[in-house]
Amino acid sequence: MSKKITFVMLLVAALLAMTLAACGQAATPQPTAAPQEEVATQAPAEATEAPTEEATQAPEPEKNVTLTVWSWRTEDEEAYNEIFDVYEKEHPGVTVEFVPFVATDYNNILATGLTGEGGPDVVQLRAYGGLQPLVEAGQLVPLDGKVKTLENFTPDILKGAMGIKDGHIYGVPFGIQVLGAYYNKDIFDELGLSEPQTWDEFIQALDKIKEAGYIPLAVPAKDTWMLPIVHDTVGAPRYGGPEFEKKILAGETDFTDPDYVASIQLVKDLQPYMPEHVVGVGYQDARTLFITGQAAIFIGGSFEVGFWRDQAPEMNIGVFRVPPAPNSVHDGPLAPGWMDGSYGVNANSDAKEEAIKLVEWMGTPEFAQMFTEKIKQLSPLPQAKPTDPLLQKFADFYAETPASYMLLVDFRYGDPSGTTLMGNGIQKMLLGEMTAEEVAQSLQEGISQWFKPQKK
Repeated sequence: MSKKITFVMLLVAALLAMTLAACGQAATPQPTAAPQEEVATQAPAEATEAPTEEATQAPEPEKNVTLTVWSWRTEDEEAYNEIFDVYEKEHPGVTVEFVPFVATDYNNILATGLTGEGGPDVVQLRAYGGLQPLVEAGQLVPLDGKVKTLENFTPDILKGAMGIKDGHIYGVPFGIQVLGAYYNKDIFDELGLSEPQTWDEFIQALDKIKEAGYIPLAVPAKDTWMLPIVHDTVGAPRYGGPEFEKKILAGETDFTDPDYVASIQLVKDLQPYMPEHVVGVGYQDARTLFITGQAAIFIGGSFEVGFWRDQAPEMNIGVFRVPPAPNSVHDGPLAPGWMDGSYGVNANSDAKEEAIKLVEWMGTPEFAQMFTEKIKQLSPLPQAKPTDPLLQKFADFYAETPASYMLLVDFRYGDPSGTTLMGNGIQKMLLGEMTAEEVAQSLQEGISQWFKPQKK
């Protein structure tokens, strides 16, 4: 937020002005308000002599502003500070303070922080349905018509930052996530394995890994938000991916469809390859099993790349798309993905103009390339080229065989959300308390409370 001028500073300024007036000195004209880029690059109009060393320096901006940026990515703090250093150099007088929170606490903290003074100026926003409560509460500034760089994004990407009812855009998209199966190349080489091209090869690899004393699949079933990710990574081809998505949105089928039930059953079928007592294994536990070489495969998203590189820089990691299971509706592997989130402006910020300029810059290729390189995630802008080979693999997968991470993209607009219902249901299935059919039925009943098909 803008720093407040103290009473003492005002008093000193007033006394100085009175002293100058009393001495009969003429005040030097001050430049009128202008964009900070102009202030920083234009020489004073009255300068006619050869510039002195002092005169060649960029004029001091009229306004010093500190913009706070809230995020759910604590692991990205150093990288964002480096990125915002670039912005600060290009915009004298502006300081950007990156404030991350624990991801699981972020939604509640943000909802409170946007209600009054002391909150952020710029906020990292969840996508799709996760955005809507803030929009409906009037806590965000609509950016369409104010942020020119929104033109750099496709309508499909902007959908994740759009108010579902009013159609306004409330955020500048920052990332795309894609799902896949990471694997330890050294373990695969040790066991003479290669990336599986068929479901049979996938199961044979899991069997061989288990026989060698490794955990085949590091699945974290304690943290239910990861279970729909596991399901879509292994099951999207089985239920049909994009084909099924079109049908269910149009009301031509529902989640009790036999093919969708069969896709849920795949997760149960893979349980023998997961850690023992898998429902007690948390997300961080599963990542640790993978980077310490206890587990050979970790099913997750491209958002993990930065963590692997930071925590296990020497680890030899590959990634593959899980092949389609028998009787799959889609005849090839799929790479489910989604627009991960955006950066918006707090409607209660007292530095809206500067905050809008910052998020506009975050829609440029300059920001996108730094985001891709430093944070190691995929940018929605095609001009940003991944330099990390793992990221490039995900980019290739998504370009070749794209699909929506459907429960997040389409079924988070109401309560209960699709991902919540699926996560809780699969956890109970792994505990033996529900069948795949019951998980599907629970999902359908919960979604039906608020979802209305878009029948033509």
